Amino acid sequence: MKTRMPLALALSAALTFALSTPASAAGDVLAPGLTVTTVVTGEGTGHSFWTVTVQVPGGASPDPDAPPAALGTREHADALVTALRGKGFAARAEEVGWPAFADTPRGALGWRVRVGAFADRARAAATASAMAANGFAGAAEWTGQDGPEAQGPQRMRVAVVDPRSFHGKVVASHGESVSGRRTTSALAAGALLGTNGGFFVIDPRDGIPGEPAGVGVYQGRLQSEATAGRPALLLDDGDHASIGVPRTVVTVGGREVNGVNRKPGLIRNCGEPGDVPTDRPLHDTTCTHPDELVLFTPQLGTPTPAGDGVEAVLDTHDVVTAVRPAGGEVPAGGHTVQGIGAAATWLTGHARPGVKLSVGTRIVDGHRTIHPAGVVNGGPWLVRDGRVAVDAAADGVVHPGDPSFVYGWGVKRNPRTMVGLDRRGRLLIVTADGRQPGFAEGLSLVEGAQLMAKLGAVTAINLDGGGSTAMAIGGKLVSSPSDATGERPVGDALLVVR
Repeated sequence: MKTRMPLALALSAALTFALSTPASAAGDVLAPGLTVTTVVTGEGTGHSFWTVTVQVPGGASPDPDAPPAALGTREHADALVTALRGKGFAARAEEVGWPAFADTPRGALGWRVRVGAFADRARAAATASAMAANGFAGAAEWTGQDGPEAQGPQRMRVAVVDPRSFHGKVVASHGESVSGRRTTSALAAGALLGTNGGFFVIDPRDGIPGEPAGVGVYQGRLQSEATAGRPALLLDDGDHASIGVPRTVVTVGGREVNGVNRKPGLIRNCGEPGDVPTDRPLHDTTCTHPDELVLFTPQLGTPTPAGDGVEAVLDTHDVVTAVRPAGGEVPAGGHTVQGIGAAATWLTGHARPGVKLSVGTRIVDGHRTIHPAGVVNGGPWLVRDGRVAVDAAADGVVHPGDPSFVYGWGVKRNPRTMVGLDRRGRLLIVTADGRQPGFAEGLSLVEGAQLMAKLGAVTAINLDGGGSTAMAIGGKLVSSPSDATGERPVGDALLVVR
């Protein structure tokens, strides 16, 4: 009897073999010390099929990667199965267990209800339509993307940057401005290699589209504040990288500033003192705060947001030149500061033309102030001290009372972008295509962590993924993005340049 090797193990074994032979057929040497390896592996699609997953009541999100509500309690699932069978649909309830995260319980995460097993999507979609006519919401799904228990083809690309022999730089780039979105291949024009970077705002209701949803440093300038407790990739002014949990400390006139280059009162991914509903990280959630002071830099690239509150304009010497209603241009070499609520009252009392309001910024990693040339936000942790350690709850991927979010975002397979460092100090940049049945299924968070550990990473984190995942070589897209519209415009990119 043939023993089937677990997919994560088989995949990592194939990649490890390929990485040991940089000039192999599957790999390219882009420059001394920079190798990209492409591996396609998996066991085909004969074990997977189309089905209809019944949706349960849940909130709608403008984020295209927000998972649908699919998990409920056992009692709800049993009642739903009974109701569906009463209408002639062959429904079944399936238990979904908690994955092996480092900070969550074991046992049942929830139950999903499914109908049928179909050879093609059209039949599943027809069944979903028939269910809708009977009052049941459902969506056609491919079981190859269920998670680690599924098999299926995988398409991975692994870039390895060896600082001992690579003579270029690894940089973070937002393009011409912090605001606005551009494709990874456009951001990577002129670079040896580029991948999408960190999380960012997509919908104007969540802030300024394109702004990082977490810490962002580009060309040594802080352009977005940190989300408390979330990890990030830290880059020096060369090819050396590290992973840490940076804090940002920004002050204006001695008062601490809540944010940088974002709409006051809206905090994507939360994680700041006073945020509502939580001051802890909560992924893909926009928290609010009624009393905020926000700093804007010239690199914002768009007028500051109009709205309630007041705005002070500072020149290159941090001297107030004007006080105006919120909304306007940021002067070259200067700043503006917006305040709402109590912060607006403070700003009105302190920002008078001719008064100096000194601007200070610090980035702290642990107990020391650091001066990185670039920082790309991410999360959750995948590997720590060489071991798989996915802190999904602490990172905000687990939403209290909503098992469907972590199920869709972390348990199911999705496109992933990940970075790690091995014991030799090499930077590993990994993309996995996904959400393409029979072509590329993607990885769950645990599968991604297992892969990074097998590749030798002693520390690794997840970056933005889903439809944002992309890799470009020489400005040309080489990965297969999952969005039906093609390559998604993103907020920033991780670039390897000469």
